[in-house]
Amino acid sequence: MTILDHIIQNKIKEVEAKKALFPISILETSLGFERTGASLARALQNSKSGIIAEHKRRSPSKSVINDQVLLPEVVLGYESAGVCGISVLTDTNYFGGSLDDLSLARKCVATPLLRKEFIIDTYQIFEAKAYGADAILLIAAALSDSQLKTFSETAKQLGLEVLLEVHNKEELDRSLLPSVDMLGVNNRNLKTFQVSTDISKELSEKIPDDFVKISESGISDRDTIHTLQTYGYKGFLIGETFMKTKNPGASAKKFIDRL
Repeated sequence: MTILDHIIQNKIKEVEAKKALFPISILETSLGFERTGASLARALQNSKSGIIAEHKRRSPSKSVINDQVLLPEVVLGYESAGVCGISVLTDTNYFGGSLDDLSLARKCVATPLLRKEFIIDTYQIFEAKAYGADAILLIAAALSDSQLKTFSETAKQLGLEVLLEVHNKEELDRSLLPSVDMLGVNNRNLKTFQVSTDISKELSEKIPDDFVKISESGISDRDTIHTLQTYGYKGFLIGETFMKTKNPGASAKKFIDRL
């Protein structure tokens, strides 16, 4: 079994427990459902840098990245740096995040927020709306064709944008849905966890212009971004490069200024 398989198994149990405690009817009474979301896709299209900065305390591949800096400092620093969006990890077991992180980030910033989570149930999409997300991540490797369609359409009905993540051409071919706003190519191989931007370059021509193209993982310098921009990418998801420093916001500002 891959790490993704283990994560999904745990996530199924986690979501079932949550649904029993806090049904969708309760989530729908939250303030998040009264809020009109900001557009991450539009912010990327209108940006020269296209940076989506991530709040991530740890990961299965790198263990602890940064669990010392406070979330408000991180997201306020990112917003001040001029990022297009902020990705907030909400998985607890493997990444040390939570929905409370998403809610707190929403209270701190107006920048579009992406809930980065292993979504395997429509319940989690209602959670994302309730806790202040503007967009959700769907991972093609973890979902069936029918789930991709149902989950992305549910998100659109709730006023959320959809970033659909793929790792190869097979996943891309089944991800070209009208209910998807952004297509992300993850440069990290889920089986080996090795990273290479070659997959972003390889898939770039196969992504229709209807979708905002985003390259994810393994992006740590401006030359990589400038190269990927020539392949049509408008967004670049960066986490560890910023989070591994003492001041992620300052690191993001320095990075963007150099771009």
